[in-house]
Amino acid sequence: MSTPDPTGATVGGTVLGRPELIGRRVNRCPSDRMTDLQVAVHGRPTSSLAAHARPDPRSLTLRQLWRHSAYEAVLTTVLLFAAATLVRWVFGPSPVSRAIPGIHLRLLVVGVVVGLLLAGLIRSLLGQASGGHMNPAISLAMWRFGVFPGRGVLPYWAGQLVGSLLGVLLARVVWGPAVAGPPVAYAALRPAPGWSNVALFPAETASMATVVMIVGFFLSVPRLALRVPWLVGGLVGAAIAGLGPLTGGSINPARQFGPAVFAEAFGFLVTYLLAPLVGAVVAAWLLGRLQHREVLTHRLCGLLNTDGAPRRRL
Repeated sequence: MSTPDPTGATVGGTVLGRPELIGRRVNRCPSDRMTDLQVAVHGRPTSSLAAHARPDPRSLTLRQLWRHSAYEAVLTTVLLFAAATLVRWVFGPSPVSRAIPGIHLRLLVVGVVVGLLLAGLIRSLLGQASGGHMNPAISLAMWRFGVFPGRGVLPYWAGQLVGSLLGVLLARVVWGPAVAGPPVAYAALRPAPGWSNVALFPAETASMATVVMIVGFFLSVPRLALRVPWLVGGLVGAAIAGLGPLTGGSINPARQFGPAVFAEAFGFLVTYLLAPLVGAVVAAWLLGRLQHREVLTHRLCGLLNTDGAPRRRL
């Protein structure tokens, strides 16, 4: 005779091992119901029934990973199209650029809009399913945190970099030659005059490490996890507004890849690609040493499920 499940497993929504809850329904995602059925049959609880147990990254199949990588390509396409569009109208010749004086105010406008867009993309259906990374450094960090499978990193990178190219290409098609010529130059980033790759590399590394550590901490605290979309939007917006006049404020290899390829701006490309990856690895290592909590999910929307179906509406 098996011991009643102390976690209150359910079959068809009825709680097992909790007589006082018989007849009450519990909303669970399909993967949870399957797990609960296995508990009922085998008489033992599984880790996925814990209140805030993080999902096993091995539960993602190769088919799911490639599908989610395609979602990342779509999300990154939208992000880069928006970035190129903003630069075209806020910095290129237009009534908008004439109405906004000075580079600092223009970068503030771009930062606010991109931050809000990022939060929306992370909370979208595609963002909930894939995790809404849109940044190779974030995917790498989630692997190092232990919540994302290593075999999914390269497909995600491929989707994000392809999306970067497609977003810039779409902006060129929609807005015409104004996107290609100066001062827009396909929205390619560059540091302020006087900056070298030697100075830019540690600056981009430290910036990405700061973002990853803050995001990782929020994703390790259940009550904070659902606020991460707004956190990410705020951090990226602040980086654009604050670091833009100095380093370019990239902190995302996908943000620079497509624009640099189309603009043939290769002078700082290696630094913009590699420094955020180094920062992500360093931050994941540091966070693991500084706190005892584990990051719960790779999904920046804060959902803790294992199959891509949200537990709750955001």
